[in-house]
Amino acid sequence: MNQQQTSSCSKQDPSPLSMNDFWVEVEHIKQTQDSDGEENNCSEPSTPEEGEAEEDWLQDTGLSPLIGNQTTEEENVILLTTLTRTQTMAVQKRLDSYSRSLRKRTKHSARDVRDVFDKTKTRISDCLTDGNGIFKSAPPTVNGKTSKSSNSLDKVSETLNTFYTDVAYSEQAAVGLNIENRMVWQPETLPNIEIQKGRLGVTRVSDLSPLDMKQVPALALIEVTALFDILDLELKRNKTPKCKATENKLFGVMLNNLLEYDQKRFPHTPTPIPLILQEIMKCLEKKGLDVQGILRIPGSQTRIKSLKQCLEQRFYDGLFGWDDVNPHDASGLLKLFLRELPTPLLTAEYLPAFTAVQKITDLKQRIQALNLLTLVLPEPNRQTLKALLGFLRKVASHEKSNLMSLWNISTIIAPNLFLYRGNNSKNPEGGEKLQAEGVAGVVMTMVHYQDLLWTVPTFLVSQVRKLNENSSKRYGFGDRRIRNFLRKIHTDKEKNEKNHTEASKHVKVGCSLFLKETLHVELNEGLKAKDVLQQFRKQVTQHLWQWVNSAALMKCNGSFEFPNLDLYEVGGNISNGAWILILTWWTYKM
Repeated sequence: MNQQQTSSCSKQDPSPLSMNDFWVEVEHIKQTQDSDGEENNCSEPSTPEEGEAEEDWLQDTGLSPLIGNQTTEEENVILLTTLTRTQTMAVQKRLDSYSRSLRKRTKHSARDVRDVFDKTKTRISDCLTDGNGIFKSAPPTVNGKTSKSSNSLDKVSETLNTFYTDVAYSEQAAVGLNIENRMVWQPETLPNIEIQKGRLGVTRVSDLSPLDMKQVPALALIEVTALFDILDLELKRNKTPKCKATENKLFGVMLNNLLEYDQKRFPHTPTPIPLILQEIMKCLEKKGLDVQGILRIPGSQTRIKSLKQCLEQRFYDGLFGWDDVNPHDASGLLKLFLRELPTPLLTAEYLPAFTAVQKITDLKQRIQALNLLTLVLPEPNRQTLKALLGFLRKVASHEKSNLMSLWNISTIIAPNLFLYRGNNSKNPEGGEKLQAEGVAGVVMTMVHYQDLLWTVPTFLVSQVRKLNENSSKRYGFGDRRIRNFLRKIHTDKEKNEKNHTEASKHVKVGCSLFLKETLHVELNEGLKAKDVLQQFRKQVTQHLWQWVNSAALMKCNGSFEFPNLDLYEVGGNISNGAWILILTWWTYKM
């Protein structure tokens, strides 16, 4: 870019909502991508086929057992007990769509969604309790529209400047469709919104344990899907592209791979974001916040390319110096890092959902959707986005000196987030340049209300707790049973091994009523049960007079009536040394 172009770009457009910066940035991105000639290491993101999107959604939300053939009804109820009414409707809608697509693809009849919900419908509703945005029955309607049905939801409409998280966002939208005094999103005026401290206080992402945080993305995905359904928006998700691993590079590398490289180089200084990005932002914060046109002026492409090569050669060795780096070149490195990510910072999977947020005109619902989508992002992407938004807010806070308003910053950063290298697009203007003003407004909302994005809503925290309680009840007993079962298997195995190694040559006959001592009968191939009884009778006759008065009755003819005795086997076959017990009665004539 020549000096005249640089000078013109450094002047701030007189219109407060001008899109000139956006178009200039898009043109700059095109020139950069055409000139570097580097190939992308990732496949292009693709749209799932019919049925695949619902199957992937059920897999990501942890509800894939609902489409299996071996899942019991009770297990389905356990999975669904944590869901709100609107969330359950979202699940049922995906199951219904999946069943229809499966019936089209297969000749035999697929499992219908009613097989899952019809028999468990009453039980599911019984499990749902009031609170956390959960209704035992559908809220009342007035003239075909849903009306407010609880005192807690009344507070939502009364306090417009309060971000309410006790009740599920989708439930708030369901009962708030007829609210007239809504906060319409307007980039000219962004009012301050304070988060309402609910019954559990305010929970940040960092407040949850790693185990609890692992459950949040699935619940957040269900909730944002339910919210989009209520708002009549389609939640599109792309397939995650496949990427080749790239070594010895800092640009064009997956975030999780960069973090692994950082950890290997500096194992004692873990960082939630890549070190290279951290150092670029430190350089800009140190000497670029007050520079006029920072982020707008692209810097020298020759110097930026040279800096990139030097960084990839010397960065990890600590030999690269930032003191001589021009602030505009540093901002160029920052935008280059974002653009060259193999998959976008907002992920290829959820980028369409972030783009669709621009269609939400209600300000608080827009923030709610962004809050949930942020929680769905993988940990490296979420942490990197947090660091980036924090930096952009610092740049906006120096507007008087750098002449960069929040809108200017948003229009420049938006193309670098939504026109990423992984889409391999040769025509960024396609589709009205991703509806430029809309995506710039999404970035603007994220920067201004970023503190709300890192909040875990109270209703999600409650759902995580309930899920943990259900899991402990369900699997605690199961674990104990498994341990006992394994212990029994181990004991039986030891017995069998002992029996096989030491074959028994005797069978033991016991009956305390007649004999104080156990009768041992020697085994041989021709031994029969009658032989055992005969030896037992002989042994009893020898000790007859010791128990005749207590155990038998003498008749007048001199005969004796003995208890009837039956012989049966306990603990295996006779060859393995089983006990023979005599329990019932038999009659023997002397």
